[in-house]
Amino acid sequence: MARRMIRTGDDPVLRQIAKPVPQMTNALRKLLDDMAETMYAADGIGLAANQVGIAKRLVVVDIGEGGPGLMELVNPEIFERQGSQVSSEGCLSLPGLRGDVERAKFIRVRAYDRYLQPFEFEAVDLLARCVQHEVDHLDGILFTDHVLPGQLRHEVESKSRSRVESKGR
Repeated sequence: MARRMIRTGDDPVLRQIAKPVPQMTNALRKLLDDMAETMYAADGIGLAANQVGIAKRLVVVDIGEGGPGLMELVNPEIFERQGSQVSSEGCLSLPGLRGDVERAKFIRVRAYDRYLQPFEFEAVDLLARCVQHEVDHLDGILFTDHVLPGQLRHEVESKSRSRVESKGR
């Protein structure tokens, strides 16, 4: 496994719509491993492939304590959304920015694992928020596109504080 460079700011790959993965290769499985290592090293809770410069529909998430552990999502599709929650979000690709975003409180997701075996799962609260945030990345959408009016903040905070606050929301 290797850490990858996280693309930031105005990097055009962040606005690209990621292409579906028609078949898994060893290179794509290694990419999933690298994405997980990169996410953990950055103290994040989610990472989409285009955040490391690869416009493929791959996501890794791990919300930490109380969550299901590391989830690898290939070609994820959110097919049901219910309820609403507003909470502060940040992004590894937009360091120093946070903002209040309204998202569904409950979602149902279809995806494939690293061997292209299909599965479905339900997510609520922080896991639902994280998956929605990462699927947005795959569609070239950043959290700043959803920030409620007047709620975007520039903040300087430590990585550990950021992760703890994210888990608590």
